[in-house]
Amino acid sequence: MKSQLRRLGRRLGALAGSALGHAAGALVTVILKAIRRADRIWISDVFARFMRKVGPWRREHRIGRANLAAAFPEKSPAEIEQILGGVWDNLGRVGAEFAHLDRLTVGDPLNLPYLKFDSVSAARFDRLRDDGKPALVFAAHLANWELPAIMAAAFGLDAMVLYRRPNIGAIADAVIAIRHDSMGTLVPTDFDAPIRLSRALTDNRHVAMLVDQYYVKGVEVTFFGRRCMANPLIAKLARQTECPIHGTRIIRRSDGCLGAEMTDACGLQTRQRPVLILVHSLLSRRCVFWSCAEMV
Repeated sequence: MKSQLRRLGRRLGALAGSALGHAAGALVTVILKAIRRADRIWISDVFARFMRKVGPWRREHRIGRANLAAAFPEKSPAEIEQILGGVWDNLGRVGAEFAHLDRLTVGDPLNLPYLKFDSVSAARFDRLRDDGKPALVFAAHLANWELPAIMAAAFGLDAMVLYRRPNIGAIADAVIAIRHDSMGTLVPTDFDAPIRLSRALTDNRHVAMLVDQYYVKGVEVTFFGRRCMANPLIAKLARQTECPIHGTRIIRRSDGCLGAEMTDACGLQTRQRPVLILVHSLLSRRCVFWSCAEMV
């Protein structure tokens, strides 16, 4: 009798979880459609103010404070809190911008109203797109980290993009539905992802991924003064295929626009550490727009 009750309880729990997941996915879809009807800059300001108020009450705020104190021991507690305020502000804007991502790249790439390129990065992008050779491209959680993949697809760079699905299936479906038509080929972080990405590089395609996320089965590295586990996949792929690695980042500007930059090839493909050194350099100049809880 007790075993039957336990089985019934598990079934009811699974059904309740599935129902809640579908409800959450439907709610996310409705919210994104509503946001899409609003002016991008206005709704970004609203979300930013909301997250500045709510964010400091979350556990991630304490994690971010500890990470920043370790990374920048010379900064005062007031300066650390100012950076954290900017982090929550940026996360609010990312949430609001998600529904508008496909619109940011519509038009002449050199004269987009909300997205700006410097001439050096534009020339690097054009060479990468047109040279017919494979390459790895990485980004970090800076400003709006969804944009590099959006830009690659919009401006003709053939790329496969590694991504991590949200934990709730219905929400994941809603998010993927938005990404599907505006990014390149999406590759979930499943067991066969390394094989698919390696084959893409062998076929002279490009592979892109985020590299500043904590990875339980990764290699131990020092990042901003702390030991953490980093995913070695990008270094392994570069070693196997002997292709170059480029870094890219998005910059949030004070006028409401977003800037895009791309580095030249790293030239140090055999280890993870050179990639993280470059990420460290990029974040040190723009840490207010980084999600400080990612690597620890």
